[in-house]
Amino acid sequence: MIDTIRRDWHALAQTLPLDGRAFIDGRRVSARDGAVFADLSPGDGRMLAEIGACGEREVRAAIDAARRSFDAGVWASRGARERKAVLQRWAALLREHADELALMETLDVGKPIADTTSIDVPGAIYCLEWFAEAADKCIDELVPTEPHQFGYVSREPVGVVAAIVPWNFPLQMAMWKIAPALAAGNSVLLKPSEKSPLSALRIAELASEAGLPDGVLNVLTGDGTVGSLLASDMQVDCVAFTGSTAVGKRVMESAARSNLKRVWLELGGKSPNIVMPDCADLARAARTAAAGIFYNAGQMCTAASRLLVHADIYDIFMQAVVDAAAYYVPGDPLDPATTMGAIVDEPQLHKVLGYVACGRDEASLRIGGRRVREASGGLYIEPTVFERARVDARIAREEIFGPVLTTFSFDHLDEALAMANDSDYGLGASIWTSDLRTAHEASRRLRTGMVWVNCHDEGGDMNFPFGGVGQSGNGRDNSLHALENIRSRSRR
Repeated sequence: MIDTIRRDWHALAQTLPLDGRAFIDGRRVSARDGAVFADLSPGDGRMLAEIGACGEREVRAAIDAARRSFDAGVWASRGARERKAVLQRWAALLREHADELALMETLDVGKPIADTTSIDVPGAIYCLEWFAEAADKCIDELVPTEPHQFGYVSREPVGVVAAIVPWNFPLQMAMWKIAPALAAGNSVLLKPSEKSPLSALRIAELASEAGLPDGVLNVLTGDGTVGSLLASDMQVDCVAFTGSTAVGKRVMESAARSNLKRVWLELGGKSPNIVMPDCADLARAARTAAAGIFYNAGQMCTAASRLLVHADIYDIFMQAVVDAAAYYVPGDPLDPATTMGAIVDEPQLHKVLGYVACGRDEASLRIGGRRVREASGGLYIEPTVFERARVDARIAREEIFGPVLTTFSFDHLDEALAMANDSDYGLGASIWTSDLRTAHEASRRLRTGMVWVNCHDEGGDMNFPFGGVGQSGNGRDNSLHALENIRSRSRR
């Protein structure tokens, strides 16, 4: 059966139409100077499409379209129930085209087709459906005041929102930004990573087909210059950004130097995963530790890249982690049996391998550390585990964004928490224990935006906010908190 499915995905990949032109004011447009760049698949190095390299003229046209659509009220002034209905039709169209979108994600970033069909695309649809349902359920505030006075606080769309999203979860991250923005009545400028533009362009077409007015959702393709232009433009009211901490700082600076636009940042991470000796299910904890770093080839901001294990159980637990890592075998992303895909591009591949080289001098290499499947033309690294690293090692402190796990042992909870908090980042953390008091104490003392107990990165429920502290950013995706980021509050 799997052989048949594999052949079907490969055949579909050969015939899938891919259009690399930007989407501005309701239609596909080429860059006026004809500039393009190549979109290569990391799975096998094939040329997927020529993508329009947007410049200042395209950015200006998209901003003008978004500004015009917002000021005219073609979307912002629609009733919440009308906006909800359009977003629901859009979600239905995404569901109809789910296989097409999953294939685009797999080709563009090398994710296993088993993951894009079961996680990435369904997760994006769920996000859109959730915010569609929330569109007509957000109410204003009546303010208690003197008997002869009446006042209320209204929540209004902030205006033109620039959403700048990364390549590791192209469709999901885009939807995390644009779904709440559109549900609240904003107009949106979506800038996907130049490494993964295909699904963003396609969903914009489907949004138009669902009835979203022209100019309300625009997609600009290109490199970081496009994002910089959006962040610094006086007509953009808000920037919602997910990406590296270094770029996030530049986005915030550009916003401050222009019109002091609202900035919503979700940045990097170096998440600690703490395993106490009273963990009730060590086998499950070991499988989760492996999944936390090797799923998506470690290309996740929440990757559990630092594993802290109590000395009493260190040896037995690490053997279980190594055994669990054997499940993640780099393979053909179009094969439904593949459990681990490719690194997104050559620069990222060499960055990860550079950290592996550093790690050989900073810790003990337990498994992995090699590039594999080179004959395929793709970009693959096997699961890699370094043990007992120095706390000041680069592999212990810097975000690698690859399938590289760094482990430590500790003797007591205070030591583990001190090690966990010794980081510039503060996105997520996990604690494994059967003691409720330990779980609550650790959750309170860990300096992160999210803490998971006896699990890791259980972030699929849209009712929970997602985001960090420190250099992991200041924004919140998902939940009603995301709607608050892209609405202004006015006293009446």
